[in-house]
Amino acid sequence: MKVCLIQPPYYTDHSRSQECFDCQIQMLDRCDESLDLIVLPESADIPCLAHNVEERLESIERFNKAILDKSSETARRCSAHLFVNARYKYGEKYINATYAFDRNGDVAGIYYKQHPTPGEVKNPDQETGYAFEHSVPTVVELDGIRYAFLTCYDFYFYEAFPTLARVQPDIIIGCSHQRSDTHRALEIISQFLAYNTNAYVVRASVSMDESSDIGGASMVVAPTGETLLNMKSRIGMETVDIDPMKKYYKPAGFGNPPAAHYEYIEKGRRPWKYRPAGSAIVLPESAAPYPRVCAHRGFPAVCPENSMAGYGAAIGMGADEIELDLWETADGEIVSIHDQSLERVSNGTGLVTDLTLAKLRELDFGVSHGGWFKGMKLPTFEEILKKFACHVIMNVHVKPYRDRYSDEAMKKIVGLVRKYDSEKYVYFMLERDEDIRQFKAWAPDIPVCVGHDNARKWEIVERAIELGCEKVQFYKPYFNKEMVDKAHAHGIVCNVFWSDTPDEAEELLDMGMDTILTNNFGIVYQVVKSRR
Repeated sequence: MKVCLIQPPYYTDHSRSQECFDCQIQMLDRCDESLDLIVLPESADIPCLAHNVEERLESIERFNKAILDKSSETARRCSAHLFVNARYKYGEKYINATYAFDRNGDVAGIYYKQHPTPGEVKNPDQETGYAFEHSVPTVVELDGIRYAFLTCYDFYFYEAFPTLARVQPDIIIGCSHQRSDTHRALEIISQFLAYNTNAYVVRASVSMDESSDIGGASMVVAPTGETLLNMKSRIGMETVDIDPMKKYYKPAGFGNPPAAHYEYIEKGRRPWKYRPAGSAIVLPESAAPYPRVCAHRGFPAVCPENSMAGYGAAIGMGADEIELDLWETADGEIVSIHDQSLERVSNGTGLVTDLTLAKLRELDFGVSHGGWFKGMKLPTFEEILKKFACHVIMNVHVKPYRDRYSDEAMKKIVGLVRKYDSEKYVYFMLERDEDIRQFKAWAPDIPVCVGHDNARKWEIVERAIELGCEKVQFYKPYFNKEMVDKAHAHGIVCNVFWSDTPDEAEELLDMGMDTILTNNFGIVYQVVKSRR
């Protein structure tokens, strides 16, 4: 198979767009029937830097149809597989897409860039919602060759490489920019990708300048990790011959039969050692839609409150958030229980803060629900995170019982959130201003929700503004629509504690509440879900 890479010039001067586009067209005209695979860079329809929405849309209007038509004609004329990245119209927005043309010049498949950059996500004309949904790798099979894809920013997410390996591609097409990386860095990334997927990596980019050592680096890398071609910053089109069916197998550990590298790794995988991932992962706190329902203390209408069973039941039924209460034990462990006293929810007596975790483990916390949950133990915050991290947003109510919250306990709570990669899935609900300042200073990246203060019952929004907090949690009946509107005007999210009936939930949503805490998740969830 003869592979041709096209690497055109690229300028930050948008007025030179036609010049760069014409260069791409001229290179396509030079392609001939000796070629089997032709790859162009990312954003072939935005050939120079677009500094704003207007310039981007102007480029798409001028060049999108032209480059797609030319790509189709070239694939047909050369009887080659051709891949080009250009915008795909989706409603009133555009998707960064790689088009696969077969030898007849027909579109055989389209790949949507799976990791839009933060800038792309903010672009009003760019559709990126699909990137927040579970998906499987795109594979386009042409003449028995399995093509998979990465685009630019996608190359940096190494945790996605094993998923690509699992679909057994022969060639990974990388229409790319990566304009801030050195040639060596781009080569390392591509070599790592090829070796870990047992596939050829065929990457096409743009030349920032022929004297530049960043960007560019259109290349072909074999499954062994050997670089067969690297254009660095040369402008033009270059070719190399490959055998896409040739794989690399090595001993799967010393003395073992040969296997692909990813097969060898798969046998020893330890998922609990890695960042949370997979279909159970939900959108982070900043991106999850409103309105939401927060399962207060789990699902106490069905299971014991603040229990693994209760949290699991709510999460399994689709809770957006769970609310949990934290106390520090006598030996500094962090446990989930609402009351400081033990009598209501266990067969013990006294205060949770006066007993060690070992002593608390001797008690039965299932007694409040009869024999169905007999013997249930008090969960620690770490156990909750270990099981449910990133599977739900957690409204973590940190309970204070000293004049000032324990620095050691605060650091342990924040440390556990970070240990389980949950900074984007947790917010702290704190009642006292001094505790809010303490947590804000120690963990400014984790949102804080201001809770009810008896001394300032009607000033919760003012407190949130003063303290720089992201949320408030209103406590019945100390709120009105004026307070909700003021919070929203300052970009503050409004929780309300609580509602257990559909009619009241409707009224609260009409008032503008963003999140409703409820003890009866199953009923209230149906109301909230219908309002999205």
